Amino acid sequence: MDGKLKHLEFIQGVINRLSTNSFLLKGWSVLLVSALMALGTKESSLSFIFLAYLPAVVFWGLDGFFLMKERQYRALYKLIRVKDKDDIDFCMDTKPVATDAGGWARAVFRPTLLWFHGVLIVAIIVVMIIKMLSGG
Repeated sequence: MDGKLKHLEFIQGVINRLSTNSFLLKGWSVLLVSALMALGTKESSLSFIFLAYLPAVVFWGLDGFFLMKERQYRALYKLIRVKDKDDIDFCMDTKPVATDAGGWARAVFRPTLLWFHGVLIVAIIVVMIIKMLSGG
């Protein structure tokens, strides 16, 4: 099999795993935040609702990390795609393309992550306000 094609398949495999991790992370984020908010509304304490901020923010950061790495591997894919097949060394290092793909902060504030995780944060705020107004 052609070495260049095999190298591109390796990179695509990493991209697929990073995408799957990001998807699973979003599910866990919604699950934990929802569970903590449900406990906060059922119990007479705001502490569970405050605690919901922790997984929301941590998972947002992790999701940003996965998106950053995915963007780096996509940039590596583009680099390998245009290389001569004799220059293929099966290197999976993303350092040569890391600056092109952007850093963690840029990934965290991409519109897709901002909307998804921002809505979770806003939901926590709304539940907290409702709980405070209802005397809880």
